[in-house]
Amino acid sequence: MSSIKIETVVQDTNRCGESPVWEEKSNSLLYVDIPSKKICRWNSLTKQVQEVIVDSPVSSVAIRQSGGYVATVGTRFCALNWEDQSLSDLFSVDKDKKNNRFNDGKVDPAGRYFAGTMSEEIAPAVLERHQGSLYALFPNGIAEKYFDNVDISNGLDWSLDHKIFYYIDSLSYSVDAFDYDLQTGKIANRRSVYKMEKEEHIPDGMCIDTEGKLWVACYNGGRVIRLDPETGKRLQTVKLPVEKTTSCCFGGKDYSELYVTSARDGLDADELSRQPDTGKIFKITGLGVKGIAPFPFAG
Repeated sequence: MSSIKIETVVQDTNRCGESPVWEEKSNSLLYVDIPSKKICRWNSLTKQVQEVIVDSPVSSVAIRQSGGYVATVGTRFCALNWEDQSLSDLFSVDKDKKNNRFNDGKVDPAGRYFAGTMSEEIAPAVLERHQGSLYALFPNGIAEKYFDNVDISNGLDWSLDHKIFYYIDSLSYSVDAFDYDLQTGKIANRRSVYKMEKEEHIPDGMCIDTEGKLWVACYNGGRVIRLDPETGKRLQTVKLPVEKTTSCCFGGKDYSELYVTSARDGLDADELSRQPDTGKIFKITGLGVKGIAPFPFAG
């Protein structure tokens, strides 16, 4: 195994960087800064960051098959035209919950855009509980609710054979799995595949590698961990120089680079001075594993 290297690739500081997605055709990393209401695109060749400011907290972004992107903004699934920076609503949820917003989201292998909601935080990870729900926006433009009573809807991904859906509700301190029917998008048989250790703190964003193992960013834990969802064992821990690691995705030309987003909100002046790189985006190389390309939204 080659030696692991961690470097800061995006110097811009995010209040809460999230939802990294690799876009192969532009050699770029897409990501959002939730409270700053920014959707960003970092070009790995020019090292330049472009950004689009939207009207509400933006919590996830994904590639759209027909061109442009989709994003979760406030409690709306939206389409984003990058060229003219215009946003158009596709579907709204949680209309009866004025204090809610979307959180993490990801597209499944059939092109459905899954994303869950949560109550707006009073402080990081402090909020009115059980207010969120998990939704999926289908390619036909209709969103379906899967379940409610969610605290902080977070990391999601699918097994390599597409038969299992992995999901994190952060305050359950668990990575869960469901049986998944790719044809219909139906889920069943929820169970926990990994319980967080105390020092790992809060499970946040997640991605899968080509060996079917899960990588989970640990919020307040300053690390990403690699899990085997079949055995429930942690296989590897990679510590980062910042506490609030939020999400991760594989990218680069062969998907061998792990990109990790982080947050600075909730840290005091003393903590910020000890972690000068907090809120930046990191690239981890030398892991010896690769990820898979993200799926585009089919609508």
